[in-house]
Amino acid sequence: MKSSTAKQFKFDKAYLRLAASWSKLSQCTRKQVGAIIVKDEIIISDGFNGTPAGFDNCCEDADGLTHWYVLHAEANAILKVAKSTNNCKGATLYLTHSPCRDCSKLVLQSGISRVVFKEAYKDPSGINFLKDAGVELLQIDRIDD
Repeated sequence: MKSSTAKQFKFDKAYLRLAASWSKLSQCTRKQVGAIIVKDEIIISDGFNGTPAGFDNCCEDADGLTHWYVLHAEANAILKVAKSTNNCKGATLYLTHSPCRDCSKLVLQSGISRVVFKEAYKDPSGINFLKDAGVELLQIDRIDD
């Protein structure tokens, strides 16, 4: 592994650890997901799955099913950037779980060029879509070492 590649891998793991820490802020009981967006070596946004601002922060109904209006971590992070003066063009998205098919459209449209994730989402459609679109993908399943 080249030294620049080894250095990038070290940073990739560190940012994934941050995303994992951020996921713990989620009030969802079924799955807690965290996201960090990095551009030009600067964290420009973060997010975790949860309800929109102003809603009760309860993600699931009485049957344990996720409310339809819960935002995924990557959507929250991308929307934060949209409210700022920054943009995601050429950025890297770090996620505890790979994006679903709906969020993968947001990832592509936002200009994110690289996605690093820990766990694969149950439906690979989002990853397949991003791969077909030319987004660089990297799965790192061990981040604790």
